[in-house]
Amino acid sequence: MTTTTATTKILDSAPKQKSGSSGNRWGVPLFLTVVSLMWLFPLALALISSLRDYAYTAKHGYVSWGGFTLDNYKNAWQQGDFTRHFINSAIVTVPAVLLTLFLSCCVAFVVARFSFRFNLALLGLFTAANLLPPQSLLIPVYRMFRAIQVPFWFSDSGTLLDSFWGLIAVNVAFQTGFCTFVLSNYMKALPRELYESAVVDGAGVLRQFFQLTLPLCRPALAALATLEVTWIYNEFFWATVLLQSGDKFPITSSLNNLRGQFFTDNNLVAAGSVVIALPTLIVFFLLQKQFVAGLTLGATKG
Repeated sequence: MTTTTATTKILDSAPKQKSGSSGNRWGVPLFLTVVSLMWLFPLALALISSLRDYAYTAKHGYVSWGGFTLDNYKNAWQQGDFTRHFINSAIVTVPAVLLTLFLSCCVAFVVARFSFRFNLALLGLFTAANLLPPQSLLIPVYRMFRAIQVPFWFSDSGTLLDSFWGLIAVNVAFQTGFCTFVLSNYMKALPRELYESAVVDGAGVLRQFFQLTLPLCRPALAALATLEVTWIYNEFFWATVLLQSGDKFPITSSLNNLRGQFFTDNNLVAAGSVVIALPTLIVFFLLQKQFVAGLTLGATKG
């Protein structure tokens, strides 16, 4: 038997690839592309509407092309008083995110690195805040914040109501549980030999936490920071409950200023929505690499 004949028989006996595999190779990308376009369609429509004059769209309809202008962004910024409300959102979001991540790291480090009787119970206590809807706690939280007396230099209302500190506190309370759960699982995956070596070198608990654990948790912290900035920045429920002065409301309330009593310029509202969404998009693109790395950590470990 010649070499060519043997090779031919081996190829004939090999299992042939099913014809359906080529269809799957093109079907899945096509399906994902269609879903992505459907997901992006409302965003693209809002962006295009924000760049068009309302009089033109009222005459020709939204399914038309033309009437482009940048006046909607200028009018939305002035009418919605975006400068003040952006500052208010920054005053609430930045401290709330930093406090949430720091406190979550502290609790997660204790839960992940120390074994004691109430270890899991402590983790469950911090995670329980995410199991109840905020609406069910509206009245108790409102009454509690109204009853807590604070100095007037801390809050001009004398209580935690109508105070940035009260809004920061409630956001930290509701977000710490989720971050603690994520960080504790991540810290448990860190090699224990690193901590044994640190103990041999004379590193105490604080040094292990600040110089060893926190640097290793940068991807997870970046991913959580992106999520927390988005959630706290877009939070509107507790702001409407705990704040009573219009000049203290966050940026999400500015869209209400763009609505008229008898008429609403949808293009103006679309422009305001695009402006409000820009900070979260900027944060995501700045931390995109760390965010993806934090979500995929442990995906290839087994």
